[in-house]
Amino acid sequence: MNTRLSGISSMATRLLLADLAAGYREHNGIDVGFESVGGVDAARRVQAGEAFDVVVLAADAIAKLIASGQVVADSRTDLVRSTVAIAVRDGDRRPDIASGEALEHAVLAARTVGYSTGPSGTALLKLFERWGIADSVRSHIVQAPPGVAVGQLVAEGTVELGFQQLSEMMNQPGIALLGTMPPGCEIVTTFSGGICARSAQAAAARELLAYLQSPAAADAKRRHGMEPA
Repeated sequence: MNTRLSGISSMATRLLLADLAAGYREHNGIDVGFESVGGVDAARRVQAGEAFDVVVLAADAIAKLIASGQVVADSRTDLVRSTVAIAVRDGDRRPDIASGEALEHAVLAARTVGYSTGPSGTALLKLFERWGIADSVRSHIVQAPPGVAVGQLVAEGTVELGFQQLSEMMNQPGIALLGTMPPGCEIVTTFSGGICARSAQAAAARELLAYLQSPAAADAKRRHGMEPA
């Protein structure tokens, strides 16, 4: 029997899955290799039929892959809830983000605002629309290319105020984390796993997903800035 499972995920869960894969290998003797890329690219590759055993993406992306037949319908497993954080370059002025009103002022005052592809970025743009500032900020918002961390753009000075999953921001050098989104503005993404329809090891893949959802994985999830789903 093949004792290696292959997976693909978005960047938000990259470090968490590497951590959990090491623990799974230690306790079960099964090697798991996850490739982490931009979420849009990961979904496209699974949709195109590229062979993986499991895929971990935002829940809505998993739902679309189930609908298209590329992920086994009864295999969706909610794994973590991940919140969006806000950062500036280390050493720069730290604006007030304690309330929605304060954050709105900070966004309007920033020379450039960075956000990511995927559901968290979409939710942020909808928040700007809700505030009525979408047109005002359109000329100075910067979307990070797929697979490029917003925190990296903040550290480089490409963007002044950056928004991305806390799990991706918390280990980025050169930035200062201001915190997560204030009350009333929270952006939380559920990341889910699923068995790819092309997997030849569906039973083993299901056992892996069970482990990733189990209480044994909870501490690692919190250590990487997420909460168990």
